[in-house]
Amino acid sequence: MEAGTLSRFLKSGAIWGFIVLELIFFSIAGEFLSLSEKAFMDADNMLLLLKQSAPIGIIAVGMTIIMINGNIDLSVGATFALAAIVLLDSMTWPIFGGMGDWVIPVSWALALMTGIVLGAINGLIVWKTGVDAFIVTLGSMLGYRGLVFMYNGEQPTSHLNWTLVDFAEAQFLGLHTATWFLLAVTVILWFVMNYTVHGRNAYAIGNNREAAVNAGIRVGPHMMINFMLIGFLAALSAVVFYSESGSVNPNDGQLYELWVITAVVLGGTKLTGGSGSIISTFGGVIAIQLLRKGLAHIGANTETVNLVIGLILIAVLILDRQLNVKGKEALKT
Repeated sequence: MEAGTLSRFLKSGAIWGFIVLELIFFSIAGEFLSLSEKAFMDADNMLLLLKQSAPIGIIAVGMTIIMINGNIDLSVGATFALAAIVLLDSMTWPIFGGMGDWVIPVSWALALMTGIVLGAINGLIVWKTGVDAFIVTLGSMLGYRGLVFMYNGEQPTSHLNWTLVDFAEAQFLGLHTATWFLLAVTVILWFVMNYTVHGRNAYAIGNNREAAVNAGIRVGPHMMINFMLIGFLAALSAVVFYSESGSVNPNDGQLYELWVITAVVLGGTKLTGGSGSIISTFGGVIAIQLLRKGLAHIGANTETVNLVIGLILIAVLILDRQLNVKGKEALKT
């Protein structure tokens, strides 16, 4: 198999093979090491795994587009927390008193708008200044997190609306509400990236930004739209998660950006842009959640889980680098 073909296969199919290996390993290891009587691949266990994948997964599929573009967004965790605070706190604002449960769609809209605005700020700065997105979003990560603490100090923001809780905990065809949101976002963005001009432009810009400009693609506005999209998805993730939990702490969402980027890279998206898959990112999210749940199933602590995932990420990056080098060498011969 040629290097280029092998590279494409690994990026598109390896994550699913890895997931199968995880399921086999943790099912067998769980028989000997688990303190739980429940089998690892128990149906309820797998359905819960999908639900728990939703907060990271919804953001990760959006991050895929950003990274295909050749950019990155480190502020998604802070955006997640700030949108959650707006969601819960706005339900108690006097201006909405007397609306009853009709305040729910209003609060949802305010939270989602918060994410869009924060994303637009990132996109506008990257577009108009030309500063690398890594630097811009590193600064906004700190700035947005500062807004989170300014909003309510170090105290949690809480409001439990039982209508909202019932909606968040509902199941349809055996799948939780959060799982349906994750699946819907994944399908919609898969369609966008594969069957729309916006998706084709994302790959073109990531492959060669200068060539994209020469081809007439409006790179700046395109990137700004994608930053607004990732802001919207970070807020949507918060809306889905906190509709059920009803309480957000100022530190919530920390390290989300690292988990999200790890899932995207495990799914085969290149850090340099121009290559990636929404469906493979979905696989990367599931793979990470399987690792976390599987290692916990056999008694591993949090430190061990982080170590294992970190080592796997490093191995994937090294392998991707080597395959790309070999592919370029093959093209020269």
